[in-house]
Amino acid sequence: MKSSIRRSRRAAVAAALGSVLALTATACGDDGSGSAGDKGDEGSGKGTITFWDNNGGVRTDVWKQIISDFEKQNPDIKVKYVGVPAASVQSKYDTAIQGGGLPDVGGVGTAMLAEVAAQGALEPLDSRLSKSSLNGKLNDKFLDSVKAAGGDGKTYSVPTSANNGTLWYRTDLFAAAKLAAPTTWTNFYAAADKLTDKAKNRFGYTIRGGEGSIAQALDATYGQSGITSFWNGDKTTANDPKNVAALEKYVGLYKKDTPSADVNNDFTKMVAQWDSGTIGMLSHNLGSYADHEKSLSGKFKGIPNPTLDDGTRVQVSNPVDGLGLFKSSKNKAAAWKFIEFAASHESNSKWNESAGQVPANNEAAQDSWVQASEPTKLAAEALGGATTKIVQLPYYLPDWNTISKADNEPNFQKVLLGKMTAKEFLDTLADQIDKAQADWKKNH
Repeated sequence: MKSSIRRSRRAAVAAALGSVLALTATACGDDGSGSAGDKGDEGSGKGTITFWDNNGGVRTDVWKQIISDFEKQNPDIKVKYVGVPAASVQSKYDTAIQGGGLPDVGGVGTAMLAEVAAQGALEPLDSRLSKSSLNGKLNDKFLDSVKAAGGDGKTYSVPTSANNGTLWYRTDLFAAAKLAAPTTWTNFYAAADKLTDKAKNRFGYTIRGGEGSIAQALDATYGQSGITSFWNGDKTTANDPKNVAALEKYVGLYKKDTPSADVNNDFTKMVAQWDSGTIGMLSHNLGSYADHEKSLSGKFKGIPNPTLDDGTRVQVSNPVDGLGLFKSSKNKAAAWKFIEFAASHESNSKWNESAGQVPANNEAAQDSWVQASEPTKLAAEALGGATTKIVQLPYYLPDWNTISKADNEPNFQKVLLGKMTAKEFLDTLADQIDKAQADWKKNH
């Protein structure tokens, strides 16, 4: 069943590519109605361009502010805003790539970048960036993530923001137990043990066992093992013995220092449980800050994931959000002006302050709101820090989402329940990844 899912996914991408090649150009005017087979044009640099927001509804207000600012500075360009819900944006891009109707500019995060780029829909931006006012002002690690996700080393989107793994902890509980902040993995495990009192329904940690568990488990695994590359040649390091030992230690927290119900935790359940209970620590990201502030104001802090004892921080790559220029655009000059404006210091700062994420623009990352928001400030420092090593997950593999979700989330639950060993889990994961990598290399 699982192999057929992956085969059907590859077949779908292949069919999309075939459809793209078969399509004739359908774009007309400067209204963003092209398909991936249309090479587009630089255009006049004036007129109307279409922008698709890949998290419509959630970020609509701040985007409309940025668009208004842009149009004031560029009165001869109008931006048509289209808000697309995050849950449906991938399918909307796929449909437009095959049938026409692509925008001039669209939000394209690294988690979906490979699939969109592989279908010939995005313009490589390296040359434009090198001549742009943005050159040298974007976070190098974010750019590295974008280039890795594209699959061929080219820059298919301008990074705008990144989330980051965050360890939230209850400062009141830590103070009462006279515990040091969980800045290292050694301190983390010591705190998880000491804060657990099952008789009083108190636990040191809440683990993610349900939807979204794999990336978080890999973050904890590589973070402890210190392995800094996802690949050793064409074979993944996921099942390296050091990673196996690290995952064994991490899943050993389940039911010992965590609630048994954690086996079904997605982020919503996990966050709600932490905010309303007496659990010491929670691993999530910057996105849950507002929830914690409402429930636990003054009683918590958020720090980057723990370091090794020598201060080295290893973490897996978080998806980097960005703006792509679609190849079919009939007004690439105007579309690029909008991308430059949106990624500039002031706009990038405005957007990320609203979203509570880490700005890709280095100048925006130094703004006062970042410094005042300790979790965001620490995340920005960690992402840009010399001692931070980022393990780039293979977002470029067409099968990655299936492997890291449908194929292995149930297996991770089996590990927590003692029905599968950590080694068996990682060996299974590694075998699937290695086959997907071999398949990808065969076709590239």
